[in-house]
Amino acid sequence: MADTALMTIPGLVDPVPASRDITPRADGRVDLIGLPRPRIRELFEEAGLDARQAKLRAKQVFHWLYHRGVTDFAAMTDIAKPMRPWLAERFVIGRPQVVEAQHSVDGTRKWLLRTADGHDFEMVFIPDETRGTLCVSSQVGCTLNCTFCHTGTMKLVRNLTPGEIVGQVMLARDALGEWPRGTMAGLDEVEEDRGHYTADGRLLTNIVMMGMGEPLYNFDHVRDALCLVMDGDGLALSKRRITLSTSGVVPMMERCGEEIGVNLAVSLHGVRKEVRDELVPLNRKYGIEELLQACADYPGASNARRITFEYVMIRDKNDSDEDARELVRLLKQFNLPAKVNLIPFNPWPGTSYECSSPERIRRFSEIVFEGGFSAPVRTPRGRDIDAACGQLKTAAEKKSRAQRDREAAAAANG
Repeated sequence: MADTALMTIPGLVDPVPASRDITPRADGRVDLIGLPRPRIRELFEEAGLDARQAKLRAKQVFHWLYHRGVTDFAAMTDIAKPMRPWLAERFVIGRPQVVEAQHSVDGTRKWLLRTADGHDFEMVFIPDETRGTLCVSSQVGCTLNCTFCHTGTMKLVRNLTPGEIVGQVMLARDALGEWPRGTMAGLDEVEEDRGHYTADGRLLTNIVMMGMGEPLYNFDHVRDALCLVMDGDGLALSKRRITLSTSGVVPMMERCGEEIGVNLAVSLHGVRKEVRDELVPLNRKYGIEELLQACADYPGASNARRITFEYVMIRDKNDSDEDARELVRLLKQFNLPAKVNLIPFNPWPGTSYECSSPERIRRFSEIVFEGGFSAPVRTPRGRDIDAACGQLKTAAEKKSRAQRDREAAAAANG
């Protein structure tokens, strides 16, 4: 049974963004995944290494973790053999536990993952012809109660730690078998003399913080994890290939641009107050115009780096010609460098909403396009495994733990 209580949330639409300390391991070892290199160096010094040794070992270990994806200190072949068990006694290289992996008929993959303290969450990989996008979760559950979203029907259990967030990227690389090839020789040399790493034919090219949870209500941990992903000595993914999606946590948006600097996506879904209040209850706290002003002020936004507005198409709710024209008017009013992703509503059990007809979606897209904004219609992916936009809800709520354990045992014995 999971041993973490539900987070206390003081209000329905304005939860307190609270970071969460990493749960200490029962064996006393420290998980290095999710820690920046300076912190690893500090831990090595605290464990007894002198400053020079700690700096060197931190540099070596950091590269083995993030460039080669190793999960065992014994595999770190350029570290002296006596040092490897010393590291293993004090530290661990963690990954979220994979509970279940599903494959869609369209190639989409979804993983049910479990934290060390027993909580389940999901991540999704979506392959396309020119890119492979990993949809990463930031929280176990969600607190925003967006009525069209299956994840929004879950309670918020807790924020994910930096290690649990970056661990999703590490797991995806494990599963895709694409850790860079190259040599670890030269780590003691100056930067310009170091051996070069390659990741030929990389499948995972993009990351979207669009999984379970609201990333800006777990800002510190999301920032720290993405800094590791973007670190040239870490996972080395360009910030231009990372998108963070928010439902409109206005006070944190400027910090997101300044401290993380990734692309911004905004879950808009409605252009009239009463409609967005229903679909995205956070709108009652931070209204549409306040949100759009924050978008206009977002650091780094430009025609070359447009803000993406996500707009789920729901029959007779937000899909009229008038809605499309109002959307164009608002984007022009705030002079926003924007594109609009139109998302056909993905149904889930118990919802009262229906997807707009293809003809209605096409007409909505035409109006927005004629207004001067790109408005592509997103092709639903992974619907058959509940991996499509708005469908993520941990399968632990659908199956009992005993049933899942029986299935895992059967798979292991089969």
